[in-house]
Amino acid sequence: MAMRPRPSWRVVPPLACAALFGSCGEQSALDPRAEPAREIATLWWWMLAAAGIVAGGALFLLWVGWLRRRRPGLPLLGSNERVSNALVIVFGFGIPLAVNVVVFVVANFVVAKATDAPDPRSTPMTIEVVGHQWFWEVRYPGTPAVTANEIHIPAGTRVNVVARTGDVIHSFWVPQLNRKIDMVPGHSNRVLLEADAPGRFRGQCAEFCGAQHAHMAMYVFADPPDRFRAWLRGQAAARRSPSTPEQRRGERVFLDEACASCHTIRGTAARGRIGPDLTHLQSRSTIAALTLPNRPPEVERWIRDPQHVKPGNRMPALGLPDRDFDALLAYLESLE
Repeated sequence: MAMRPRPSWRVVPPLACAALFGSCGEQSALDPRAEPAREIATLWWWMLAAAGIVAGGALFLLWVGWLRRRRPGLPLLGSNERVSNALVIVFGFGIPLAVNVVVFVVANFVVAKATDAPDPRSTPMTIEVVGHQWFWEVRYPGTPAVTANEIHIPAGTRVNVVARTGDVIHSFWVPQLNRKIDMVPGHSNRVLLEADAPGRFRGQCAEFCGAQHAHMAMYVFADPPDRFRAWLRGQAAARRSPSTPEQRRGERVFLDEACASCHTIRGTAARGRIGPDLTHLQSRSTIAALTLPNRPPEVERWIRDPQHVKPGNRMPALGLPDRDFDALLAYLESLE
């Protein structure tokens, strides 16, 4: 008879962490870095404490019931039926009712107000985020700047995020900064982003949107204001012109092949809207919505066989000759 493998205790800490906190990494709603997120986290902790009290009361009543099966009456109180009935009423009805009433009031009149969509008149900056299967398009109204999957905002500044979808329902969520909002076809939704201090915050689509839903993530970078302004100026500029024969050949390959029909590179004839804007591709730390780091070997892997990396996405394998493929990679590496 084959022996059953012993369970490994090494899996207990991550499983317990996942059960208690939902996520233990950089995408945790219990590690708030903005006032709306702090309100949500505080409500969660109070709900956990109240649930612990209710659960403790239920376990106590079960213990009392078990004891009474052996002998009548209550421990230390004898057979006082009034006390028995009072305990049942308090732990079985009174405390749960009080908890639900308090949670309803706090959630609707305190937390909802703190996390509500901002008044555009009170926010000095607005950005537009469009969800696609499966990447995020980010626009900065008033400038030609367009980026993908990495949102930059100035730290300490209230930012009005106008979110909409380009296809199916998505959900925009950066748990360290605020609540989630749905992105429904034909409807725009808004949420406030305001980071207390500079940092990087991970976000995720929180509504199942297809096969690669799990690989539809984003980063929000809260930059010092001066650094953000410099970044925005750079993003608003057209692409850097190719400086070598290999890069110029790569740009011709990009424009002649299917790349230009799906992607935009400002300063060229490429005006595609199916995939991300690639004008400043090398300013991003990741590609494919955080699926891969933005390094030459990973970019090559992505372009050669995108369906192997992210099955179901709309990018086809180009099947280019090696010389054209190498030139295309050199051109993409120049898009800073």
